[in-house]
Amino acid sequence: QVLAYHRHTFATVSQRLLISVTPAPGGDTPFQAEFLVGNRNVEELLPEPAREMFLQASAGVWERGDLHIINVTSALDRGGRVPLPIEGRREGVYVKVGSHSPFSPCLASAVSPQSRSRCHRGQGPLASCYDTFAPHFSIRWCNLTLLQVWPSPTTPGPLWGSGVLEEGGGFEPPTEAVARELLPGFLVTLLVPLAVAVLLCLLLGHLMCCRREGV
Repeated sequence: QVLAYHRHTFATVSQRLLISVTPAPGGDTPFQAEFLVGNRNVEELLPEPAREMFLQASAGVWERGDLHIINVTSALDRGGRVPLPIEGRREGVYVKVGSHSPFSPCLASAVSPQSRSRCHRGQGPLASCYDTFAPHFSIRWCNLTLLQVWPSPTTPGPLWGSGVLEEGGGFEPPTEAVARELLPGFLVTLLVPLAVAVLLCLLLGHLMCCRREGV
């Protein structure tokens, strides 16, 4: 169930969607890059034409064509600040793109230690390629993240039998139950509280009957 609200009128609307998740035909993409688009809101990148335009721009930087968008997340959900109500300000969007091809030298140089050092000094990172995202998408290259996701080896599960006991094999428990004497524990549990209650009753009776004035 999706609950949405209008950011200007605060009107809400809910809709129930049935989503079927199927594995990708070629498997999960091992090479993934996450871009921060500073001049867009999340709803502006959800339509199909906007995503296709972003993929075309990514293909120019990645130098590959087998790209697809994995995730689109608002920067507010990642700790970003709400923009000032000024014309042209946007929330920012994180867009994760995946591919089966390795990263291009341009992307690798943008996340190199030299580029990170320049970003810490407030300078732009090193990039050896032309920015094909401009002017439609303003990419904050200092927030670029490259990931290599390899499929984890699956551990073999338990081997299940037929469920039918073999002929001539009777069930034998692994250990025999040791006989326990429960009477002492029962007496202690019953007699100790009873003795305490009798002593309390005697003490209370002595205080109420024998400690009165004139007695």
